[in-house]
Amino acid sequence: MIDKLYNLKKMQTDQVVLQKQQVLSSIAQIDDDIKAIQENCFSVDVDKNGAIGDFSIIQMHRDTMLHNIQILSERRKHLLIEVDRFNKEIIELQKESEQFEYIKNQIKKEELKKRLKQEEINSNEYMQAKWVNR
Repeated sequence: MIDKLYNLKKMQTDQVVLQKQQVLSSIAQIDDDIKAIQENCFSVDVDKNGAIGDFSIIQMHRDTMLHNIQILSERRKHLLIEVDRFNKEIIELQKESEQFEYIKNQIKKEELKKRLKQEEINSNEYMQAKWVNR
């Protein structure tokens, strides 16, 4: 039973680690998107509408890009909070797993002690039976 609980906790830990990796991958993708938007924000080129028209188009473009960066930054912030939650959950699952492993090892030690005790009793009985037969 303890083995099953231990294996369950290990499996749950592995699942949470995979979820955390997916979130970290999303964060990396958001960072790449933010970097691309920042590069795009300063590489705008328009020349159809004259100087004033170009300036207003560029300004609207920059405002839109800055708004997109802000949205992505908020999403990134929420994902980082989720990563912290996963870290705490992983730590708790690892603690539980270690507790079950300790219990499992203690049970094995107790069983070994019982077997050794039984072997000692059996060998004593054998020696007594041999002594009596002399």
